[in-house]
Amino acid sequence: MLDLTYEPPKPKVIAGAKHDWELVIGMEVHAQVASNAKLFSGASTQFGAEPNSNVAMVDAAMPGMLPVINAFCVEQAVRTGLGLKAQINLKSAFDRKNYFYPDLPQGYQISQLYEPIVGEGEVLVDMEPGVARLVRIERIHMEQDAGKSVHDMDPNMSFVDLNRTGVCLMEIVSRPDIRGPEEAAAYVGKMRQILRYLGTCDGNMQNGNLRADVNVSICRPGDYEKYQETQDFSHLGTRCEIKNMNSMRFIQAAIEVEARRQIAIVEGGGSVDQETRLYDPDKNETRSMRSKEEAHDYRYFPDPDLLPLEIEQAWVDEIAASLPELPDEKKARFMGDFGLTEYDANVLTADVANSAYFEEASQGRDGKLTANWVINELFGRLKKDDKDVTTSPVSPAQLGGIVDLIASDAISGKIAKDLFEIVYTEGGDPAEIVEARGMKQVTDTGAIEAAVDQIIADNPDQVAKARENPKLAGWFVGQVMKATGGKANPKAVNQLVSTKLGL
Repeated sequence: MLDLTYEPPKPKVIAGAKHDWELVIGMEVHAQVASNAKLFSGASTQFGAEPNSNVAMVDAAMPGMLPVINAFCVEQAVRTGLGLKAQINLKSAFDRKNYFYPDLPQGYQISQLYEPIVGEGEVLVDMEPGVARLVRIERIHMEQDAGKSVHDMDPNMSFVDLNRTGVCLMEIVSRPDIRGPEEAAAYVGKMRQILRYLGTCDGNMQNGNLRADVNVSICRPGDYEKYQETQDFSHLGTRCEIKNMNSMRFIQAAIEVEARRQIAIVEGGGSVDQETRLYDPDKNETRSMRSKEEAHDYRYFPDPDLLPLEIEQAWVDEIAASLPELPDEKKARFMGDFGLTEYDANVLTADVANSAYFEEASQGRDGKLTANWVINELFGRLKKDDKDVTTSPVSPAQLGGIVDLIASDAISGKIAKDLFEIVYTEGGDPAEIVEARGMKQVTDTGAIEAAVDQIIADNPDQVAKARENPKLAGWFVGQVMKATGGKANPKAVNQLVSTKLGL
């Protein structure tokens, strides 16, 4: 396996009116578990169903209804912990987090405060080739999602949809290791990537299946290093939490504007209040939602309806053995086995569907050449048409067929681009298209030589100039390619032109 080493990125520095300031960011990523049923009921988790159609008795908090844990949700949480190289706790427990909200029928949320199912882990967040931030994971716990209040259907009433109530969430809590807005967005992107590879969350941010709470504070340069040495949070500024972010762009904008708000307060002689805030993208500002609650505000206590959750190490080992190859390992393999650059390997492993396409297309072929065609031609065209590889008109086998024709010198790179366009728009087998349409490049050196001789004979002035300045030989190459309809082997043309001109 290729050994990759990384330098940590420098922290973001914001110049205030009086001092320079650095950012300290921690993330709480809420990932909806990919499961057909909810955490404590058999109700469906289908998105977009009719309001209040996916609600079991226990979700609606009907009297006498008891929760029954969904073992598959537990397995998905364990799988996620293993994918983040985290400690799996063989014993965990559920607690009640008490608060009233119209879309939470029980009046409490079942969560895991004191004994989460997953302990400390880590994730490597790529920023650019050779630069990455290691972010420590503090814990992952399972909890129920709340429902949805709808306020825009009637001027006088609000409506409640309980379809999401009881859906299993994994709350993935990081340490305050992130040092800038770009890193924060990249962290959420890397978390989404890993979850999708694992199959534990679909990562759909539009539907709210993946969203993040962002904790932002500021400190003077050097104070973060003191915190790292002592683990004393007093070296860091008071944090504010920005709730329910479901856009990478908005995450970056919210952090930037919140940091500047805190800097203005502190430099103005005030103090930052610990609170929960919301980001308004239209006004590009954060506004207060409520004062930040602590654990005691929720009156946590062990859920009396649920026994402690105990799992066997052998079961954890079985799940570990079934894990797929994850992005970092796949990236290293692509670089080692195919000789790809780190940038190309990052592009190809960014999404599980992208990597699967490349793996199939590159079977038995030149990995670098295949990667170039997947990244530059296919991805470029798909982006232009607002598609992705799952809806690609060109299959891996078809793209591989084009690569085979290039590698065998049956077609040139220019002809290959024309062929790609035909396959993309019309479909068909690349080899059969080349044969039927006479697209094979001319490799007969006799025919190419005759074309070169004719161009040289017809252009004596250009010959003299090229012999004085060899760079002008490219003109002859272009003329020969034009004369042969672009079918001449470019390598053969270059060699013959150089020989004939005596260069």
